[in-house]
Amino acid sequence: MKSTTSVQRAVAASRVRFLTDETPEPSTVRGTILASWRRSHELHVAADKIQMNYDADAPLDTRLSINAEPVLRSLGEQLQGQAVSIVLTDHTGLVLRRLTGDGELERHLDRVQLAPGFSYAEEFVGTNGIGTALEVGGPAHVFGHEHYAENLEELACAGVPIHHPVSGRLVGAVDLTCWRRDAGPLLLTLAKSAAGQITNAMLADASSSQLVLFQEYLRTCSRRTGIVFALDKDVVMLNDRARAELDPADQATLLSQAVKSMSPGRRGGIVLELPSGQTARMYCRPVEKGDRSSGIVAHVRLEPAPAPGSHHQRTSPRSPLPGLVGSGPPWLHACEEVERIFLSGRWLALEGEAGVGKLAVLRAVQLRRRPVGKFVVADARDAREDRGWLASTRRVILDESDSLVIRHVDALDVATARVVSATLREAADREHPLWVAVTLEGPQHDPRLDSLLQLFPRTVELPPLRLHLEDLPLLVAVFLARLSHGGHLTCSPEAMRLLTRMSWPGNTQQLHDLLTEVVKRRRSGLIEADDLPPEAHSVSRRRLSQLEAMERDAIVRGLADAHGNKARAALSLGVSRATIYRKIHEYGIVTPES
Repeated sequence: MKSTTSVQRAVAASRVRFLTDETPEPSTVRGTILASWRRSHELHVAADKIQMNYDADAPLDTRLSINAEPVLRSLGEQLQGQAVSIVLTDHTGLVLRRLTGDGELERHLDRVQLAPGFSYAEEFVGTNGIGTALEVGGPAHVFGHEHYAENLEELACAGVPIHHPVSGRLVGAVDLTCWRRDAGPLLLTLAKSAAGQITNAMLADASSSQLVLFQEYLRTCSRRTGIVFALDKDVVMLNDRARAELDPADQATLLSQAVKSMSPGRRGGIVLELPSGQTARMYCRPVEKGDRSSGIVAHVRLEPAPAPGSHHQRTSPRSPLPGLVGSGPPWLHACEEVERIFLSGRWLALEGEAGVGKLAVLRAVQLRRRPVGKFVVADARDAREDRGWLASTRRVILDESDSLVIRHVDALDVATARVVSATLREAADREHPLWVAVTLEGPQHDPRLDSLLQLFPRTVELPPLRLHLEDLPLLVAVFLARLSHGGHLTCSPEAMRLLTRMSWPGNTQQLHDLLTEVVKRRRSGLIEADDLPPEAHSVSRRRLSQLEAMERDAIVRGLADAHGNKARAALSLGVSRATIYRKIHEYGIVTPES
């Protein structure tokens, strides 16, 4: 059996080979570590230094840190005098708390910025116990030279993710770090135990808080005959009237506005125009336990729109726009900016990755602000094969249209872009005002578009789905309601956890396509993890080629048939165990037992 020193030397040599673009010896590096090295390399993480920005405004006193404090202190007392540091982070890897029982180790951790206010996500420091555990969604231990950054090679760390006991969402991680020379197998065991204790503390906290909310919800239901709902950060409760009389988009609007309406001193009803066209008056009341909020209880009355000149307190919801779902700040801000520019009459360039919903946002703004206007869409990609595209687009521009969207404008060649630009300049001077928006997939530095984009003084970027994943559960609910045609199809917590772990390179369109495939096989009931297609069992950060996707799907199906047994799956697929382990990490496949 190899000694610890010889193993570390072999790992160090493999790390050097990897960093010099050579292939490391697979037998010397664990698969999880090699996969993390690759991710770190793709993210352009520096291997020779650690340099991060300190977030002075980061909220460190969160519910997680409050619930975890007794657990951390108790563990700290047990480790008093030992060269071990206990670290708590949020779900992004931001360090919230650090307890260290040794001065020399404390000073070293300060030098490598493993301290509150700094993030130890893989994208900043590469392979490490915290960032790698958060990335793979499970326990991770990283010893010595397995770290990607050389500044960390004297350390050993074991990190374990923490999931909320009610919602199942990832909320943070707990990590134990010590000197490499002192590391032992109990490091990860202690970290797992601490994570379990913190989860139990969160469950007790959530249970008592949600019991108060549930009791108030029941009291309100007994006193009111209309629509009643209650919510906190993890739970939403709707009575039968709410489910029967409100479609998913209306529900999303009311829930979003309920959260935002609870400013101190706010009283009275709020009148909302719902996406379905109904008018609702909503009364919200905070529910408190001790000195902190346990959530919100609201009752809603649907009523005719108030007559002109009445003095109702009227609040237009920030979002969603008609037919859209989303309450994440990046999404809300972008939608509001598009609507504001539309109202100003200025022409707009709307950027965003494929599938984020650029055209949907533009349609929604038109529907809300100019519902009877003529809305025309021209796709610049059609210009490649359709010889009549330019002539028909010129007619649309010079016609009496109210709004025009030119999609994929970055697909135009130089000559066509020049003609479109000249025609738009001509239309800008006509008596009947025309509002024009163009969509493109990213910042453009192509000279052929310069003259065209000069006509669009404002650019708004729609965020990719991965930047507002808090909207994923509502998007799933709305898409399932539409696709199942009232089949009461819902997602299990495990299936939702898999969906949340995906990086969604195809954005909202990819989510819609995935759920469309699911609904073909299950039209009612509860969607389980096994109902999801193979791509949901993978957390790859890049788009796979067709051949790679086929290979990934075969491995996922093989693992499912073998109930997670990698050796049996490798045998059934006709590959070696080393190959299947490598492919699992390469494609980020979530195995059934994880």
